[in-house]
Amino acid sequence: MSGCGHWEQMPEDHVTILLCTRNGMPWLPEQLQSLLEQEHENWSLWVSDDGSQDGTLACLEDFAARHPGRVARIVSGPGAGSAANFLSLLCHPELPVGLTALCDQDDVWLPQRLSRAVAALRMQGDRPAAWAARYVFCDDNLARGAISRRWTRPPGFPNALLQNILSGHTLTLNAAALRLVASAGPRAVPHHDWWIYLLLSGAGARILHDDEAVLLYRQHGQNTVGAQRGLQARIKRLRWLVDGTFRDWNRRNLLALGEVREMLTPASRDILDQWSGLPRRGRLSRLRRFRALGFRRQGRIETLAVMAAVLAGRI
Repeated sequence: MSGCGHWEQMPEDHVTILLCTRNGMPWLPEQLQSLLEQEHENWSLWVSDDGSQDGTLACLEDFAARHPGRVARIVSGPGAGSAANFLSLLCHPELPVGLTALCDQDDVWLPQRLSRAVAALRMQGDRPAAWAARYVFCDDNLARGAISRRWTRPPGFPNALLQNILSGHTLTLNAAALRLVASAGPRAVPHHDWWIYLLLSGAGARILHDDEAVLLYRQHGQNTVGAQRGLQARIKRLRWLVDGTFRDWNRRNLLALGEVREMLTPASRDILDQWSGLPRRGRLSRLRRFRALGFRRQGRIETLAVMAAVLAGRI
């Protein structure tokens, strides 16, 4: 296992905001302004820029000059995509230990984004915990649309193996959870937020999901993932099962989990083995194991679709 270590312990209510950027100038000023308007004012910003060619760096430097003490560090990203950029920043050897919130360059945070996360995580004591919330879909001009889906089933490792419910742009970790992510090190996974859900739920951390919307999720032509709501989004997810996309994501996640296997609880290691071993079983045995161990997505139809893919040997 290859991890990384942090060196500075931050005050209990201080939040380090991790902002990853790449050519974000069209949206960045509004996001930075929304940080200044947070109800929770005790925060500082770490930025990892992944090779911007527009005015992103100039915008950040101007923001730092106009608001002394707000920008703690601007570093260069690995140049390998959003997931690698966030995980590299989470594992930066000088990143301080404490409450840590992830931030996308093209959103706009609502004023309660940090205060709700801090209040929820403060109640968890020293136990590793991650907090995420709902968000409002918006167009490029921030005209508001629907609110993201409300998760009705409990979170957990069997769910995490099949889907991510911790949207990275709302995600906040407490100090203990940050240490776990850092100890695991940056892994070659398809999605950094899904990896955090897998790792933390597998390690026995508390997973919290707030039903209140805390940010405006701007939809535009350059979104890394984009809207995951409605019929079209469901069709896209089903297509991923058919065209091998989900199978590739699952393979990469399992490889990464195998590399940090000792960090998982004994129960999670058993569940991981059962999931990894499903393709080697007969179809009836696959079905029984799938149902008995609680492998599920949040929606019944999508759970049945994954079950069918497992039975057909597509996962």
